[in-house]
Amino acid sequence: QVQLVESGGGLVQPGGSLRLSCAASENMWSFYVAGWYRQAPGKQRELVAVITRSGIINYGDSVKGRFTISRDNDKNTVNLQMNSLKPEDTAVYYCKFGRRSGTDYWGQGTQVTVSS
Repeated sequence: QVQLVESGGGLVQPGGSLRLSCAASENMWSFYVAGWYRQAPGKQRELVAVITRSGIINYGDSVKGRFTISRDNDKNTVNLQMNSLKPEDTAVYYCKFGRRSGTDYWGQGTQVTVSS
């Protein structure tokens, strides 16, 4: 069973930065795509950013220009650098690794709170 371990969430003031990391227990090359989603209270889970095995990146509209996704294949990790954070970025952030077969694996979630 693939395990994903997330780290880096917390409380930050508006305009601040946080960096999330998600480490997989399996070689990243076995996954077609990896990325981040988030879910705020009372809202549906939404795409934040994903990166494919070939390096194609897709961002959610609300984070474009502020967030940057990257992958470290040596460490089997996908990272999310979040800058210029806003209160509306407050949510539980989940990482997801997906295989081309359609099987997805989710992390346990990490809370990000943007508040003064």
